[in-house]
Amino acid sequence: MLHAQEILNLKKRLNEIYVKHTGQTYKTIEDALERDKFLTANDAKEFGLVDRVIDKRAEEPAAAKTQ
Repeated sequence: MLHAQEILNLKKRLNEIYVKHTGQTYKTIEDALERDKFLTANDAKEFGLVDRVIDKRAEEPAAAKTQ
């Protein structure tokens, strides 16, 4: 039973961290994490999980490609 309580405490703490960093409500975070939820990059940005989406990586210099 102690192990189960630790898992619940950890889940609560992680939800609080998501609330702090995304600006979402606790209920929204709790609902989103209850089931597998896959987000596109833009959806993750709108949700507050990422700051920006990079559309294309910069080209590597030719010397870096050969190493």
